[in-house]
Amino acid sequence: MLDERAKLLLKTLVERYIAEGQPVGSRTLSRASGLELSPATIRNVMSDLEGLGLIVSPHTSAGRIPTARGYRLFVDTMLTAQREQFAAPSLPPDQPQKVIANAAHLLSNLSQFVGVVMAPRRASVFRQIEFLRLSDRRLLVIIVSPDGDVQNRVIFPEVDYSQSQLVEASNYINAHFAGLSIEQVRDRLQSEMEQLRGEIAALMQAAVQVSSEVLTEAQDEVVIAGERNLLSVTDFSSDMSHLRRAFELFEQKAQLLRLLDVSSKAEGVRIFIGGESQVVPFEDLSIVSANYEVDGEVVGTLGVIGPTRMPYERMIQIVDITSKLVTNALSHRK
Repeated sequence: MLDERAKLLLKTLVERYIAEGQPVGSRTLSRASGLELSPATIRNVMSDLEGLGLIVSPHTSAGRIPTARGYRLFVDTMLTAQREQFAAPSLPPDQPQKVIANAAHLLSNLSQFVGVVMAPRRASVFRQIEFLRLSDRRLLVIIVSPDGDVQNRVIFPEVDYSQSQLVEASNYINAHFAGLSIEQVRDRLQSEMEQLRGEIAALMQAAVQVSSEVLTEAQDEVVIAGERNLLSVTDFSSDMSHLRRAFELFEQKAQLLRLLDVSSKAEGVRIFIGGESQVVPFEDLSIVSANYEVDGEVVGTLGVIGPTRMPYERMIQIVDITSKLVTNALSHRK
């Protein structure tokens, strides 16, 4: 356990390093902490903190910087969030896809790092399906979800249907199957296939297949905004290998999904600091995340990804505010 003096010095060191990005020396700590300690005493405390793996001396510098373990202790026990007055951001109700995209950009703009939002988890249900004939054996399938999200997909059936046949098929499908899950529709199709007319049965199968593909893709979507912000972060721009690894993470959306999925198991704002677990596999990256809801049910996660040297108290507020804005925009959409 750290005594109060060591905690204050560690807190001061972390705050100075976050603000300035330079290793913090004993003389600076003595002035910034307000403790009337000799440089020799402070160096002894720094040596103890280094022995505990909380700080490290980079290269030949006389100063120290926090380690991931030091950041974790700071975040868990020393963080004192000062409520900032943000210019009131807006996130108007809209189609879920637009709300999610706008939220990712809002996170990025407010944080000046990378904003990530996991698309809402939804049941595989459609409210309406329409078919539009584009040309011979080329149809556009329009799928409207219960929350008004619209997805399109072009299909190439073996039969050339007329537009009147397509209208009849969509009317039948919407009248008898709308509001059911794709699994329920598939089960009913198996039992009712013989009673359905040929073109309706074929189009119904096509609609089920397309709906299943579209809704599955939507479940796996992660929207990312502001990757270029990392180019202006000294921690990355001074080391191209760090920058390259960060961009590889953004390209591997499956890894981001796993990270956000872990975040969704917790309540409130959660902070993952690079290198402390397999959740964030890079020493130089941290993520601040929170869940968002629709009508009281958690349906997704959003967050900010940036360097471990980030102003955590500000990021907590940004993520918390944005999660509430997304919740309101998706829950109160007309």
